Amino acid sequence: ALFMENARKGSIVSRANSIGSTSASSVPNTDDEDSDQEPFKESYKDRRRRAHTQAEQKRRDAIKKGYDDLQAIVPTCEQQDFSIGSPKLSKAIVLQKTIDYIQFLHKEKKKQEEEVSTLRKDVMALKIMKVNYEQIVKAHQDNPNEGKDQITDEVKFNVFQGIMDSLFQSFNASISVTSFQELSACVFSWIEEHCKPQTLRDVVLGVLHQVKSQLY
Repeated sequence: ALFMENARKGSIVSRANSIGSTSASSVPNTDDEDSDQEPFKESYKDRRRRAHTQAEQKRRDAIKKGYDDLQAIVPTCEQQDFSIGSPKLSKAIVLQKTIDYIQFLHKEKKKQEEEVSTLRKDVMALKIMKVNYEQIVKAHQDNPNEGKDQITDEVKFNVFQGIMDSLFQSFNASISVTSFQELSACVFSWIEEHCKPQTLRDVVLGVLHQVKSQLY
């Protein structure tokens, strides 16, 4: 009976082992697969993370280089002496100083353009004067005897005096010197009324006729 009992127990254990081995063989070997696939997944993630980190670092380096270039170009963003505890310029201050400097350059450019325009007008006026003087010199060279019978300086002074006397009479009658503001207003008003080209022409003709009658 003892032998039969041991044999029965051995048979049960044998069947249990066979069933366990069969069940174990039917279950997928997930541990082996995980051990084979997990390093690939991790390395792909690492590559993506490393590429993202590098791209972000390049972007930050480019921005930093841009701000460093601005500080080197813009005079108002000169590097300060950090050895004495001077604070470093923030990005906002660098941008604001750059904007202010660009606006200053625009104003200077406009001012220089206006100066160039004025100089061009002066050059044009000098060229016209040069041509006129060349014509006068040429005319004098072509007719060297012309002008020998010119009137005296006294007659020229009398003509000038007659013109100025006529203008002063109208000036004295029109100008008030109660205050500087009133004086300025009266001067402009007198110029507009009595210094018109036609008015001056009439004054000069009248003086010339008067001097001519005295001479002849």
